[in-house]
Parts: sequence; structure tokens; C-alpha cells
Amino acid sequence: MADIIQLLPDSIANQIAAGEVIQRPASAVKELIENSIDAGSTSIKLVIKDAGRTLIQVIDNGSGMSETDARMAFERHATSKIREATDLFAIRTMGFRGEAMASVAAVAQVEMRTRQAKSDLGTRIVVEDSQVKIQEPCQCIVGTTISIKNLFYNVPARRNFLKSNSVEMRHILDEFQRIALAHSDVFFSLHHNDKEVLHLPSGNLRQRIVGIFGKNYNQKLVPVHEETDVLRIQGFAGKPEFARKKRGEQYFFVNTRFIKSSYLHHAVMGAFDELLQKDSHPMYVIFIDIEPSKIDINVHPTKQEIKFEDERLVYNYLKVAVRHALGQYNVAPALDFDQETFITRQVQMETAQRKDTIAKGKGSKSSFSSSDVRIQRPNEASNLQNWQKLYEGIDGFDTPAEKSDEPVTFESSWTDEAAIDDKSNTFSKQVKQPYQIHNCYIISQIKSGFLLIDQQSAHERILYEKYFSALENGQAATQKQLFPKTINLSVADAEMMREILSKINELGFDVQEFGQDAFIIHGAPAELQNGQEEKVIETLLEQYRQNTDLKLDLKDNIARSMARSTGIKSGQELSALEMQSIINELFACEIPYQSPSGKLCFVTYDLDDLSKQFNGSLG
Repeated sequence: MADIIQLLPDSIANQIAAGEVIQRPASAVKELIENSIDAGSTSIKLVIKDAGRTLIQVIDNGSGMSETDARMAFERHATSKIREATDLFAIRTMGFRGEAMASVAAVAQVEMRTRQAKSDLGTRIVVEDSQVKIQEPCQCIVGTTISIKNLFYNVPARRNFLKSNSVEMRHILDEFQRIALAHSDVFFSLHHNDKEVLHLPSGNLRQRIVGIFGKNYNQKLVPVHEETDVLRIQGFAGKPEFARKKRGEQYFFVNTRFIKSSYLHHAVMGAFDELLQKDSHPMYVIFIDIEPSKIDINVHPTKQEIKFEDERLVYNYLKVAVRHALGQYNVAPALDFDQETFITRQVQMETAQRKDTIAKGKGSKSSFSSSDVRIQRPNEASNLQNWQKLYEGIDGFDTPAEKSDEPVTFESSWTDEAAIDDKSNTFSKQVKQPYQIHNCYIISQIKSGFLLIDQQSAHERILYEKYFSALENGQAATQKQLFPKTINLSVADAEMMREILSKINELGFDVQEFGQDAFIIHGAPAELQNGQEEKVIETLLEQYRQNTDLKLDLKDNIARSMARSTGIKSGQELSALEMQSIINELFACEIPYQSPSGKLCFVTYDLDDLSKQFNGSLG
């Protein structure tokens, strides 16, 4: 039998490796910028065209490369970061595998220009499909400039799987922001389609956070700092009142490398225990500096997952550090131990006095006089008053009343809603108001039984069809603002806002772009309560981002997002008129059965089924 195992050609091996390392334009951005950081750059410029499809260019002022090193950089497993296996446990550089440049060159057309400070001329190399096409001397600045053109031009299937430009650009922004946060001492700039999106001068971490997320973040930050013999923790956590429903502004860095860890996130959430609303997530940027030998970063090609030698220890230190920071800056409630001690002593004194009084009275009635010392807990007096109010007038019922033969009438909200017709001895009308249970569900009686309606799902269905119709026909009413409001967004949210701004205005908003990452709200949908405009827009953007992976068209996505943002929520108390309005509008919908997200809007309960429930055997 002939041998069937053979080595793969380099071109195929490189494309396989590229599939793990370069998954989308953002992956290439990450690899290139990390190489610039490792080269000691103090200034890094990223130029993007068509969300990375056409061009990804990184310009740095790092150490540059010699002619030989420039050629070797495109070979697989060629690296300057490690020399032997033991170096894997002492890594402090961003890259170390030597796969990034070879992977990029396997799926794109790459041009590199690089020069060292000691050299008069630099080197220009052009690589296509893993083959070096040109290598020649050139004039260029000190440092390295790498241009990636036509990413995945030779892998059509991979190119077809890329998302829209707006989605791919958001992924690029995410990678860029992570690296910029980790290296606040380096100047960064980002240009997309000849427009500067981010300009981040070198500075401290607080300045970098404000530069990326906006000026309003300065007041939201609480410094976190803890240093032990094992590790050092520093960074910032957001104040609880600024927590948001979305997850996306949570950043962990271990030895300046961005990582994802649900375990460490749980530690931070534990520090915020009882300070956050349900399903809210605080913003944080936290750096953990630890001896490289105590972690393993060689777990995943993206290097965003690591293993700690003692994960439990890191968890506890992190939780304590964040909790201490919140308490130190009066964010978390702190116990007044002196007051607690005083209260405890007074309660003990009061108890002793009561026992002494009872003993002296030998069971007879006794009470403290005005001269008696009576100390209560801070909430004891108010609780006592509440109990007294509850039992006010109870003495009037101590003596049983004389038996009366007169019938007793119980009235409910349905009394007087149906009058008896004297001629037919039947009800002439039977209108019964809906009512709410647990501020979540609406019960409405029907001929065959009753409906149980999920108020949130039902209202989202109503609003979805309304907003989708407005986007189709452009008939939404706008209420002009007496005083226009300015809303400042993060760079990522501002890019998204520009993408959908025209459609948002079709829903009844009147929003205009105002400078970099700022927008002015001149008007809002007529049915929107005044003062909710900014919150609704932020929630709308969050919902829109979450829906992008559903591959919805723009109108459908915006209508869903807007319905979710402005709809009635579970737990909201409704009047009878509001409940009836929801019922009427729901059953006027084209599809009243399900919410836009697929949840049931109502469930029907039949009288026969209810009767069977009560007639069932208890045995």
C-alpha cells in the first residue's frame, strides 16, 4: 500500500495558520499594533479603508528592522521574542509565536517599509500569497510601516463571511481601544476613510479613558490600587450609579495584555454586591501585574485566555481591592462601628431595666415614667408607630356585636359595572376591567375563560409594528424640544449613530451631528416622555449592537431596538386605562401572538381546563 501521509505545502500550511490567527480585519490590526508596541514605539498611527477590506496600514516610530530581519519576519515561527522553551514562562512581550506576519502574508497583499536609526536606507518588501515578490532598498522614516491590501483576496469564502463595514469597523475599534488603554504612554491615532476617528496623546490612564470614552467619564471613575508581595492591582472602576445594561466596557489586563475572564469578572461583581440594579454591569479598567512564571498565556492563538497558578488568590485580592476602593471613596456604605457598639450597649441596658422592673412589680402592670431612660434603635420608634397605626381602633371589636339578620354585602371593583335588567332578570352588560398581577402580567376576562398577557412582550410587539410602519411610510410625529440637548457618545457608539442616524430621525427624532462624537437632540417622538431622550438613544444603540449578529435588515433592527428601548418593562405599575389600551392595541397588531424577540405575548386559560384543575383528586 502506498504511503498517504505527506507534508503540506507552505502556502496551504500558512493559510491554515491564518485561519486561526487572522479571522477578520480586526485580527490583523491587533497583530500589527502589538508588533509596534514590542518594537518600542512611542507613536503609532492606524489607517483603515473600507473597514479593513481595502487597506490596513500601521505606521510606527519603533526600532525598525535590518534587511535580513525584514525578510525573516514573513517566515513561519520566526520571532525575536523567545529562544528556548523556558522563555515561554517569562514572556512580557505582546507577540511571541512568530505566526502573525506569515499568516497575514498568506491571505493578503503586504508591503513593508522599515529602517533602523543607524541606517541611511531602509528596506521595502512586497509579499503576495506567501511569496516575496520585491525586496529592495528604499528611503523611509525610522520605524516600520506595514500596509495590508485586499485582505482575503485569495480566500473568497473567508471574505464572504465578513460582516458589514460598520460591524467590522466596530471590531477594529474594540481591538484598537484595548491596546490604547494598555499603553497610555504611547501616542495613538486612528483614521478611517481619510477621517481621523481617534487622536490619543500620551498621558496617564485616566486621561486615556476619557480620551476614548468621552469627557463625561471623568466623574464616573473610582481609582483602584492594591499592592502585595504576589501581585499589583491598579486601574479604575465605574461608580455604581453609572452602570449600564450592556457588557462591553469591562477590561482586564494582565502584564498589559488584554484578557477575558468570567471568573475575574465575578470577583468584581462581588465587590459591587447590593450596589447595582439587576442585570447592570459596571465599567472598569483593571491592570494586574504578576510574575510571568505564575501564569500561562500560551493557551489560545488570540492570547486572550490565560491560566493563573493560583486563580483563587487572584480572585480574592481583586475583590478586596475593588471593594476597598468603593468604600474609600464613599461609594459603598461603610459601617460605623462606634455607633453600632453604642446601640448594642443601650439595648442591653434597656433589656436589663425591663427585667428589673418586671421583677419588682411581680407581674403587676408597670410602665416607665418620663424620667425613665428609654433608648431605641434608630428604626425602632418608627416601627412601633407603624404597628400602633395598624391596630388603631381594635378595641372597638373586643366585644362581639349583636347578631344581625341583615345580609352582608361585599363590594369589589366590579360592583356597579353590571346592572340587572328587571324585565329579563339578567345582566344587561358585563364589562370587567383588566387587572395586573405582580406588575408584570395583565389578566383580561373573555367568554371562554381569561387571557394572561405579558405586558412587556405585548407592548414591544405594539411598538415594533408602529416603528416599522413609520420607517416604511415616514409618518412618525416629532415633538420639538424647547431647549435642545447635547449627547456625547463614545467613538464606537458615535460611529454606529452616524450609520443609523437617518433612520432614527424617521422614527420621530430630530438629531443632528455636532462636532466629533457629539449630537444635538432637537426633537423626539411625540409619545416619548420629556427627559428620556438621551437614555432612550443610548439604550437604542445598545440594543442595535446586540441585534447585529441576527443578520436583520436595517429597518427591522432599528424597529426592534427602538421597541425594546421604549417599551413598558416588567415591574411597571399600570392603570386600568393603560392596561385596556395595551389589550386593544395588541389585538389590532398584524402578529399579536409573539414579541419581536419571539416571546409569547399572551396565554389563554379555558374555563373547562380550570374546572378540571379544581375537580382533580387530591390523592
